[in-house]
Amino acid sequence: MSVARFIAAQRTFYRVPHTLTCVLLGVSLAWFYKWQARAAGPGAAAGLHTGRDRRRDTIDRAVAVAFGKARGLHGSPRLHADLRGDGWTISEKTVADSMRRQGLVARRIRRRNGLTRADKTKAPFGDLVRRDFTADAPNLKWVGDITEIPTGSDGKGPRLYLATVIDLYSRRLLGAATSRHPDADLACAAITMAVAARGGKAAIDGVIFHTDRGSTYTADRFTALCRRLGIRQSTGRVGSCLLTG
Repeated sequence: MSVARFIAAQRTFYRVPHTLTCVLLGVSLAWFYKWQARAAGPGAAAGLHTGRDRRRDTIDRAVAVAFGKARGLHGSPRLHADLRGDGWTISEKTVADSMRRQGLVARRIRRRNGLTRADKTKAPFGDLVRRDFTADAPNLKWVGDITEIPTGSDGKGPRLYLATVIDLYSRRLLGAATSRHPDADLACAAITMAVAARGGKAAIDGVIFHTDRGSTYTADRFTALCRRLGIRQSTGRVGSCLLTG
């Protein structure tokens, strides 16, 4: 048995990725692929002679193409859906087996840790909540946060940020706003909506609004708006509106 046929057999019968076998034997992938191209022909697709082998090799090629189209981001469940959408009659297990044979592993998108950044030039507000996240009546304690929302089918679309305001008495979402930027304008839009939802300044005067110490909530524009509305700001530690610092 030739080295190339041995590599193909390891992939076909023992599910050993050809990429791994080539490395262990000191054989270049380019050489192995050239051998596959030469060996391909009537009754001998990629050097494999049975109908089952030819079917398996065809599936491997289709899976590899779909994996490339997905930029290596899709695991077997999503790749299976992709192939079914292209007209393939195939099971998820078959796709997973093919990926294993070829050494195809979906990569994860690494996201930024800690969206919140404190402005060290601004003194943080005091903690008026002190881990007591309950309220005896509406409009006594509100909490807010800003979250990054992945967009696009692969999670790599344009960044979108969501700001929220929640009343700790009812746990109701009072205000929500989205923007391409996690700035003071976004926070102002969410708190303005919350105030309107509760009937205006007179209805919420003196409410505590608890957030993290992020620069968005300590920005001059946002703090000035809170003062005009009679909102008392309260902060926990950086990156969490639910913990004290």
